Amino acid sequence: MALTILQTGGFVLGIIGVTALIAATAMNNWSSEDRQGDVVTSVYTYKGLWRNCEVSTSGFTECRPFYGLLGYSGSFQAVRALMIVGIVMGVISTLISLFSLKCLRMGSMEDHSKAKMTLTAGIMFILAGICGIAGASIYANQIVASFMRTMYYPNNGGMMGGMEGMGGMGGMGGMGGNLIPRYTFGPALFVAWIGGGLVMLGGVLDCVAYKGLLPEKPSYGAVAYKGPSHSNANTEHIVKDDGRRDQKYV
Repeated sequence: MALTILQTGGFVLGIIGVTALIAATAMNNWSSEDRQGDVVTSVYTYKGLWRNCEVSTSGFTECRPFYGLLGYSGSFQAVRALMIVGIVMGVISTLISLFSLKCLRMGSMEDHSKAKMTLTAGIMFILAGICGIAGASIYANQIVASFMRTMYYPNNGGMMGGMEGMGGMGGMGGMGGNLIPRYTFGPALFVAWIGGGLVMLGGVLDCVAYKGLLPEKPSYGAVAYKGPSHSNANTEHIVKDDGRRDQKYV
């Protein structure tokens, strides 16, 4: 019963976590413009991994996709790659975890084979969670660096106006201090962190369930039985003159 709960819990947490990673990767608000302490403007911007969006005071939203792959920094490309790798590994491990459930019978599959599949799914879940958390953390680190630079060096146009290196809109460096947009954490970052944590937790549960699926070894030691040796029990048969048969043991 406990083994089934561990396997099912790992599978469910893995599905929820992978779904969260997919949703976070598709969301457009990985970073949002910080409007605290600034003059109210007519345009509010937020950014994702694939598009930049602007919201006007009238409520109209316009999003522009990122074209090309070579015009962005290596960190931004690494975030994209980590999220995609995490999603692919998460989907594959979800399928493996589904087929390895003990309550699901598939032909004559033995428990030993399901144990190996459970361990494989658990390890892949953990790696997928690490990829998701690492991708969100790299993006968050770039936001913090950009925020600090634009705060303490407002006339420097830090990092090309805030976040150009991370797929930003270029900022307005050189046009005045407060005109440089500053960005803070968007909701997608927290979704990615939570999703990565859930995927890793599901992987841990699968790894714990692996030990219970292994066949139990016998608790008693095997005793080897060796038959008596006949090499030293040679006999010699001597036939006496009177025709009677006698035995002599050497």
